[in-house]
Amino acid sequence: MSEPRPLLRILCLAGFRQSERGFREKTGSLRKALRGRAELLYLSGPHSISGPAPAADPGSPEEEPRGWWFSEPEAAAFSALEEPAECRGLDEALGVVGQALAERGPVDGLLGFSQGAALAALVCALGQAGDPRFPLPRFVILISGFRPRGPRGAPPFPQAPLSLPSLHVLGETDRVIPARESLQLADCFLGAVTLSHPGGHFVPAAAPQRQVYLKFLDQFAK
Repeated sequence: MSEPRPLLRILCLAGFRQSERGFREKTGSLRKALRGRAELLYLSGPHSISGPAPAADPGSPEEEPRGWWFSEPEAAAFSALEEPAECRGLDEALGVVGQALAERGPVDGLLGFSQGAALAALVCALGQAGDPRFPLPRFVILISGFRPRGPRGAPPFPQAPLSLPSLHVLGETDRVIPARESLQLADCFLGAVTLSHPGGHFVPAAAPQRQVYLKFLDQFAK
């Protein structure tokens, strides 16, 4: 009898207003779909968030909502679709991811949702540029992602195309991160694979999406 193959280790970056625990719960169907193939490790942002979620971002309230960075100088707010006044807290967010990679690595891939997807893409870009904090993963999965915007027209996202394999998941009815934003992020990756689903701002894991995840990950089986 052949021994089971080692699991792929994937570091998962939660979205804005999500906790590590909440993101784990909301990806239960995905974890079940990847059982026997991947181990999902969860990480949420370093910054606490208070106040009600906007109407365009539905979902059950998180016990400890967190964020990776803010787009306002003082308010604990973030807009993915507008040029920010600043990227407050981004350096701390990068530090948290770098520490997680050092303490919990090595990992095979990164998975990010919404703001976490934008951060995962930025981490990959920095890793490709030689930042020693971010060893380049074998692959990245970006769900409801967007290209990070920087203040005064200077995006924090490096301009060079990213060469690592990537899967970009976008919701056709996503009101928080429109599909066009996710496609713009996919354009930053060479040979990007895109997966479109009919739903909104969530991590899809129904049968059609499950097959795409598995096909993408099987190429990295150890």
